[in-house]
Amino acid sequence: MTIAPDALLSAADVPDDTVESSIVSGRVRAVARTAAVAGDARSVLAALYAAHAAGIQRFLRDLLGDATLAADATQETFARAFRRLDSLRDDQKRLPWLFGIARNVSLEYRKARRVARGRFAEGDSLDEAPCGGRSPEAQVLGREAARVVTRALDDLPEERRAALLLRFDHALSYDEIATALGWSVAKAKVEVFRAREVLRDVVGKYEGGAP
Repeated sequence: MTIAPDALLSAADVPDDTVESSIVSGRVRAVARTAAVAGDARSVLAALYAAHAAGIQRFLRDLLGDATLAADATQETFARAFRRLDSLRDDQKRLPWLFGIARNVSLEYRKARRVARGRFAEGDSLDEAPCGGRSPEAQVLGREAARVVTRALDDLPEERRAALLLRFDHALSYDEIATALGWSVAKAKVEVFRAREVLRDVVGKYEGGAP
C-alpha cells in the first residue's frame, strides 16, 4: 500500500506535546520528504529518458559495435543516472552528464565482454539499405566508402572516437564534450581536430585510389 506524502504531512501536523510524538512526527516528515524527492527524481529521469534515450543508445552502439549490447547499456546508463540524480545541479549540463555516464558504462562493457569494435556487423542493415534509384555500381561504391570511414572510425583511440561522435553525431558543443569526458575545452577541441584529420586522410586516400 502506498501512502501519499501529503497524507503523511497532514498526520505530522497534529499537535502533540509529548517527546515521543515529536520524534514520531519528525520521522513521518522525513519519510514524506523522501517520498516526494523520489517522486521528483523519477519525473526528471522519465523526462530525460524520453528526450535522450535514442541518442544515448546510438552513441553506445557506435562505441560498442553491438545493437543488443547498446540497448542493455542504455538501461544501465539511466539506472545509474537515477541513483546519481542528486549530484546533478545545473540543468544545462544534463545531456553531457548523461553522455559521461554512458561512456563509462561502455568502457566497462567493452572490458567485461570483449565487444567487437566494428560498428557494423556482418549482414548489418547497411548492406540492405534502399538504393534510392542509384545504379548497382554506385550502391557498391557507396557501401565501400561507408565501410572505409567506419573502419577508420573504429581505429581511432576510444576517447577520440567518443569526442568525434559527440561533436558530429550528437551536436554537443566543445564545452559539453569537455564536461561529458572530464576534459578541458582545449583538449576537447584538439581531440576532435585530430580525429577529423585522420578521417579526412583516410577518405582522401580512398577517393584518390577509387576508380
